[in-house]
Amino acid sequence: MYYNFTRIRLVAIGTIAAAATALSFSFTSDEAYTTAPAVVSKYAYEFKEAAVQMDRAAEDFRSGKISLDSLKQVLAETRISYKKIEFYLAFHYSEYVNEHINGAPLLHIEKSGTSPLVLTPEGLQVLDELVFSDEAADEKGQIAAIAKKLNSYYTILFGSLDTKSGTVKGNISAMRLQLVRMYSLGLTGFDTPGSLNAIPEAQASLEGMKAFLSENYPEAKTKSILPLFDGAIGYLEKNTSFETLDRLEIFKNYIDPLYKQLGTIEKGQEPEFIKQIAAWNPGSTSIFGNDFLNPYFFTDLKEGEDSEALRLLGKELFYDAAISGDGTMSCATCHQPGKAFADGIPKSLSNVEGKTVLRNAPSLINAVYSDRYFYDLRAFTLEQQAEHVIFNPDEFNTAYSAILKKLGESKRYADQFKSVFGKGKITREKFSKALASYVLSLRSFNSQFDKYIRGESNELSQEVKNGFNLFMGKANCATCHFAPTFAGLVPPLYNENESEILGVLADPNAKSPKLDTDEGRWSNTILSEYAWIYEKSFKTNTVRNSGLTAPYFHNGAYTTLEEVVEFYNNGGGGGLGLNVTNQTLSADPLNLTATEKKELVAFMKALNDVPSGK
Repeated sequence: MYYNFTRIRLVAIGTIAAAATALSFSFTSDEAYTTAPAVVSKYAYEFKEAAVQMDRAAEDFRSGKISLDSLKQVLAETRISYKKIEFYLAFHYSEYVNEHINGAPLLHIEKSGTSPLVLTPEGLQVLDELVFSDEAADEKGQIAAIAKKLNSYYTILFGSLDTKSGTVKGNISAMRLQLVRMYSLGLTGFDTPGSLNAIPEAQASLEGMKAFLSENYPEAKTKSILPLFDGAIGYLEKNTSFETLDRLEIFKNYIDPLYKQLGTIEKGQEPEFIKQIAAWNPGSTSIFGNDFLNPYFFTDLKEGEDSEALRLLGKELFYDAAISGDGTMSCATCHQPGKAFADGIPKSLSNVEGKTVLRNAPSLINAVYSDRYFYDLRAFTLEQQAEHVIFNPDEFNTAYSAILKKLGESKRYADQFKSVFGKGKITREKFSKALASYVLSLRSFNSQFDKYIRGESNELSQEVKNGFNLFMGKANCATCHFAPTFAGLVPPLYNENESEILGVLADPNAKSPKLDTDEGRWSNTILSEYAWIYEKSFKTNTVRNSGLTAPYFHNGAYTTLEEVVEFYNNGGGGGLGLNVTNQTLSADPLNLTATEKKELVAFMKALNDVPSGK
């Protein structure tokens, strides 16, 4: 699902001079730096030369001196140069690179006081979408401007590399994260929205990492790893079609084994800063492992505070209707274990007879893996999410003071809280920690598909395998539903959620289609996000367990996965001819065959995996 950047008129952005100041905040800890390893210096210089050539080529294209095909070739070469050094730059200068070198071609905001300032994307992904679009000839000035900014911003970064560059320390983590980035963003086409030049770029990325590893580590540590790099590179050399690439085979045979083997080189010596900025768990051994992400990254509850006793207390609270204002509604009212912790109706029932709440209830399984909650992203922590339900007049319609009073008057709860927390009153913080502990425990990556891709099972139908490859490639699903969560949690750091504008219909079966009227994120009451780019924008939820959680989307208007696939196949609301402001889903049809649609649905159903919660 590509961002339709060619439909967006660019707005003013910050000056290049400001980048020199911003860059100083992008470095990792100073203790990790001396001078750049030789291979880093080599690839960094090659990318600098390529950026200069890209700048010149864009100017020549604007003045009519070169053809569009020539410009495409220069851009492809520039991106290849970047990919060889991306593992290093994107790790040590992550914010700067994301903002100026290779960020997603998506309008975004930054706070200006209490108001949002809409910023324009820039860098290589933006160039890829513009240069390889049908409108490239009409965007000559824009292409030249973005190419010049790329050259200027990278010149600033390159000038810092000699005195502020990483040593070998930390770069094993950089390479492991690059494997995640390459697989989840590169080979899916997210990173090349116009050219789909994903395969040669993945080769370049692997070649750059292999060269770094060979130069900086002894043979004793790399002899089992370098052949895996060679194997992956060779596989991509033989399989050059974006649509037919077997992403399941290359993952099982090369990507995940590389991820695991690299993790043995500096096990336990990963840089501390990564734990502060990423949900990624350096101790994990598989990208699809149960421990790949750290759930406590997203909660106020710390891992050292959690326990089986706390989880059991949270479970009691989760199923207790007495907590609500009138004693008729519990968390399980809308999040039922037998329905994958959703409720199976379009919009959850309110505590007011005959009324519903605003939106459909999503599954709580793996819900913890998110930096924002609700479809409109109005809550910032798992604990805050519960507060919105507690205070909502249509749901619990109560307050913490009333809840704590009820709990304090219950001998059973008084004894349980004392057992878990020791002496002292039952407090709002203790209540929140207990509930968060239970919801946090509702996570699992043990579906039929997970076991197969990790090599724990040999059983998976060809239909499901085909569906996965479609999901990760031709059907564009994984450009919004990122592996392995298959949600909008953005790789490789997995520290922020995306929301998308899809043009969801009020009734997909109506003869005259109309957009749903829900404004989504635009009306989430967070003033610093009140920007037109979020009109009808909704959180990208996981497709895990989607085979069990019908109906779909925020309004629950789509009753089957087949209807959902057809909606995307048609290009969303925009593809149906409706006027959707800033639709982030491409309005171009996917042209999936009937068989391919069935395979997609089969894959999503193979992700069903429900912990009992009881």
